[in-house]
Amino acid sequence: MTGARAPGPPRWSALRQLVVMSRDRLGMMTAAAAGYGDAVRIPVGHKTLHFFNHPDTVRHVLADNAGNYRKGIGLTHARRALGDGLLTSEGKLWHKQRRVVQPSFQAKRLARQAGTVAEEADRLVRRLRKQIGGDAIDMAPAMTDLTLGILGRTLLDADLTPFDGLGAAFDAVQNQAMFELTSLSTVPMWVPLAHQRRFRRARNELQMVVDHLVAGRREDAAGRDDVLSRLIVSAGQESDPRVVRTRLRDELVTLLLAGHETTASTLSWTLAMIDQHPQVGERLREEAVAALGSQLPTHADLRRLPYTTMVVEEAMRLYPPVWLLPRQALAADEIGGFHVPGGADVLVCPYTLHRHPALWDDPQRFDPERFDPARARSRPRYAYIPFGAGPRVCVGSNLAMMEAVFVIAMLSRELRLVTATGHHLEPEPMLSLRMRGGLPMTVHSA
Repeated sequence: MTGARAPGPPRWSALRQLVVMSRDRLGMMTAAAAGYGDAVRIPVGHKTLHFFNHPDTVRHVLADNAGNYRKGIGLTHARRALGDGLLTSEGKLWHKQRRVVQPSFQAKRLARQAGTVAEEADRLVRRLRKQIGGDAIDMAPAMTDLTLGILGRTLLDADLTPFDGLGAAFDAVQNQAMFELTSLSTVPMWVPLAHQRRFRRARNELQMVVDHLVAGRREDAAGRDDVLSRLIVSAGQESDPRVVRTRLRDELVTLLLAGHETTASTLSWTLAMIDQHPQVGERLREEAVAALGSQLPTHADLRRLPYTTMVVEEAMRLYPPVWLLPRQALAADEIGGFHVPGGADVLVCPYTLHRHPALWDDPQRFDPERFDPARARSRPRYAYIPFGAGPRVCVGSNLAMMEAVFVIAMLSRELRLVTATGHHLEPEPMLSLRMRGGLPMTVHSA
């Protein structure tokens, strides 16, 4: 295999890069792209990371030669936290899991679920109306509660509201996964670190939630089309009850985490961007009133909310819910003319790709009009990948977009949310791109 050696920081900086990765992951990736270009070798601890930041190389890794790449650094470590769910599994197991859940995301089924999404969003609007003129409330956990509720009803056909503390349990799982990523090591679980104790408690709590959901569905799972029922039927083909229990835990915990966290993150960032750009908020309100009147949206209304869709898409450009896509090369490869050895860690970073100055005019500016179809048509296909790309593209992307568009339209129609004075917006790159310190906002009439 031929190919040049990509540029990057010197090997002697590996320890410093490891410290930077633990403290400022977005800064590390941004500096690498700005300082060395679209292909960078980054020494980090005992590893060398091969970072590619151009649509052509992204397409090669995620789509054209996807068979040569498995989930990489971070997600391999996250497997200990998440098990072998759809996010972390590989090979035949992943293909089987994808086949099991895919029918639950078909367009016809999602169209039937639009009313459920609108009902949950309406409950949120009614709760927020009671806060008009009151103290600031943190919208980040509010978005988490909303998306968990929607996910439970639409995908699992289950009510998750009785399970207090799900959000905190998922935070503990994310913290454990990110600790193992940034330390590039696996600390034995018995070591009494605070975050590991929280993780063990969270894993036990999540197992109890899964057991409860499964016990309430096992007898009538056959013939139902929700994800929970399909997973129960599929796992029931295993002969070992311990394998069945572990598999259901891994798959449901992964689905719950990935299915709510990314959409909650997108909604939080979108609300923050709307507040910073009042003219956007006014146009959103006008579109929602014209398209929906005073009614709840239906699936057919999605096409009548094009500007709302563009606003959500632009928020995901600046703050992609999945900010990093790590892969590991199974065999040596050549990417964009640069050599990548077998076993190497390869990184695609939507956060930097979406801010690439050669792909986006004034890339730091919030501009929903970028996604007007006439402007977007000339953009390279792999310049914008908020849901990933290739065979492992997010299975729930259409549901996530429907959620986000409905929620933003319904909030914009009736309310104006203002970030609390003095609060600084800062991204926190975990498994998703969260908001550090939450999003305190006051509620006002539109």
